[in-house]
Amino acid sequence: MFSKSMLVSFATLAFALSASAVPAPAANACPAQKTVTVTAAPAQSTAGGSKAAGANGAKFGKCSTPQIKFAVGLDGRKEAAFQATDLKSFNHGSADNIGVITGFICQQVSSACGGNAAAKTECTKAQAAASAATAGGAQADAFNKVFGATTNFAAAGGAAAGSGAAAGGKNNNNGKGNNGKGGDPQKSLTLDPKVISTGFEKNGQEVPEAGQVPSLTSSNNFINFCLTQKGKPLTNGQQVKTGSCNTAPMGVIASTSNMPSSKFQFPKNFGHVNANTPFTIKMAIKHIQTGNFVNAQSNYYAAPQQVNGAGDIIGHSHFVIEQLDALDQIKPLNPGTFAFFKGVNTPAVNGVLSVPVPGGLPDGLFKLSSINAAMNHQPVLVAVAQHGSLDDCVYFTVGNGKAKGKIVAPPPPAANATTPAAPAKTTAAKGGKGGKGGKGN
Repeated sequence: MFSKSMLVSFATLAFALSASAVPAPAANACPAQKTVTVTAAPAQSTAGGSKAAGANGAKFGKCSTPQIKFAVGLDGRKEAAFQATDLKSFNHGSADNIGVITGFICQQVSSACGGNAAAKTECTKAQAAASAATAGGAQADAFNKVFGATTNFAAAGGAAAGSGAAAGGKNNNNGKGNNGKGGDPQKSLTLDPKVISTGFEKNGQEVPEAGQVPSLTSSNNFINFCLTQKGKPLTNGQQVKTGSCNTAPMGVIASTSNMPSSKFQFPKNFGHVNANTPFTIKMAIKHIQTGNFVNAQSNYYAAPQQVNGAGDIIGHSHFVIEQLDALDQIKPLNPGTFAFFKGVNTPAVNGVLSVPVPGGLPDGLFKLSSINAAMNHQPVLVAVAQHGSLDDCVYFTVGNGKAKGKIVAPPPPAANATTPAAPAKTTAAKGGKGGKGGKGN
């Protein structure tokens, strides 16, 4: 007689033997049929050290092969937007405009990633393909296709807010570039009533206040304002030295929680550097998604300010150094003359922008300032008039200026004084006139 436990053991053994007897499928056997929906698979991150390779010999250094996704909910957005698939390699918030993402990716390929020349060429091709595609998911598909990835974001339909492909309201433009049913409001020559700011019709003098002047008014968002500026050419993306009239809207205004701020780390205020010696400017910055820098020769002031999914302004900074006559001078400087200027088109690393000054500076006294800007080089715009400075400025000495430019603190006021004592005058020698730097961006 077999015990119950022995019977269970025999049954288990028999099942195992029968299972092992089933022949494995032939190597060339067809797999079972299944339906596959193609979406953008996250690009494999190679940030750990392996190098990604693409078509035509493209090597992307320490980054993965670029891909972009198009979806609702990125950074908490309610509308569809674009974002790099691999945020470890291309850490950038989402954006309505795919050009923001493609520009950042290609910039990273050229700099932080360490991509080769072929990678840079492929990225430029992908940028062009995305720009030429129908606005929306098809742009992400076109970009990804250049790198050999097949995605179908176009099937999602719709377009990113501000991408220029959302359906607009009805107008009377007879179908010519209109924003009627299925039309493109970003190509329409008719002002959509939904975007008219009725507050512009008031001049602000409803409650007069001493020293307050009336504002210009408009019932059509000033769309034809430049017609009133006789003799002024349109800015049209150019740096017109004789002055011009710009037609681009100001755009998205940053909230009070996203106001930019910056502080120079080197040179320090009243610091010193050696004459004619290379040094690196370093500035900490927050609430600007840096490294976004359009062509200053063709797109200057040519588009509205934009913010990313976190609400931070998408833009960059500039550094300018001007030479002083004295550290305590009160005469305004000439903005057309400077010793050094650099548009900083690289992103901050750990919140710090760094720019080398090749060859250094001559003996003298200098002022270093930041010019924080949106993508199209316009000054950053924030939600309220009363706020701290959105830029930074420091004064420093170079070479022999150190001994002669020592800063002397002002003496404390007398106990019975009614006005502050005048600050002690520095004995700084006058520095030479600053040489004009390279072409400004």
